[in-house]
Amino acid sequence: MQSIRQRIAALEQRAAPAGADGMSLLVFSGELDRLLAAFTVATGAAACGMPVSMFFTFWGAAALKKAGPQAGGKSLVEQMFGWMLPGGLERRALSRLDMAGVGRALLGREMRRKQIPDLPTLISMAAESGVQIYVCDTTMHLMGIRHEELIDFPGRKVCGVAQFVDLAANARTTLVI
Repeated sequence: MQSIRQRIAALEQRAAPAGADGMSLLVFSGELDRLLAAFTVATGAAACGMPVSMFFTFWGAAALKKAGPQAGGKSLVEQMFGWMLPGGLERRALSRLDMAGVGRALLGREMRRKQIPDLPTLISMAAESGVQIYVCDTTMHLMGIRHEELIDFPGRKVCGVAQFVDLAANARTTLVI
């Protein structure tokens, strides 16, 4: 009887939901389609009960900038990064077939028509689902992105790569987008 109990316990442990230890996503890209994919995966995993951490670096971190004027006190190079990487979720281009915004407009129309959540809605769903967002402090320092320029997201943290590596090491699944 003990052998059967041990086998059942072993099977139950193997049948535990995948990702019980969580999911981490490294978001390196700032294109609309890739951000949609990242937030769709994150909200889906969170809906399945997984703790989710998203680490935004380089172009991914720049994509989290709000629309509007840059913060003051920036060097010329930091100001140039701000001009080249304008804020605003609605300004994200597609990685392919953007066609000067035509592809983006068509995608947006189809998403509305088929009732598929847009990027701001997915970000809101992620916040409501308890997804944690971490922004790379090195990227922020390099590109001159200030805390006040980032989108509002509950519990948003700024951290270094070591903290992300620790999060990823303790996650069952790590994805790069």
